[in-house]
Amino acid sequence: MVEPVLSLVFLVILFTGLAGTIIPVVPGILLMWGAVIGYGFVADFDAIGIAAIVAVTVLAATSVVLGVLLPKKAADAAGASTKSQLAAVFGAIIGFFVIPVVGVIIGAVAGIALAEYGDKNDWGQAWVSTKGVLVGMGLAALSQFAIGVIILFVWLGWAASVTF
Repeated sequence: MVEPVLSLVFLVILFTGLAGTIIPVVPGILLMWGAVIGYGFVADFDAIGIAAIVAVTVLAATSVVLGVLLPKKAADAAGASTKSQLAAVFGAIIGFFVIPVVGVIIGAVAGIALAEYGDKNDWGQAWVSTKGVLVGMGLAALSQFAIGVIILFVWLGWAASVTF
């Protein structure tokens, strides 16, 4: 049996991770996955716990894949070149360190917009590609949030079986 206060601590960590699916500065799904694994060490790995950890691991991996594929697919559909998509990635990384919290988004947008303008010398086309990346990023964030909610409910089911 796990102490309810300890379960509450893990719940707070899971909610922080869930917020991280929308707020770029928090690790999100990775934090949620780590919290579930950590809870396993506290609660002992019974059959329900192992099933929960397997389910959460599959969900977390799916979230990571969607986080990469959805923006790429949207950028491809908008006509963004691979070079421009890489510029968005590098812009996001630089933005993360230069402007905390929102820098990832600003850096990605600036990276793809500038790279597309450099390729096509047309701000109109650059904006079309940039909107495509933004749509993809939004879809990725929504899918990661939805998966985070599912992870939260999987953990709640496990925690209820161990705590009460």
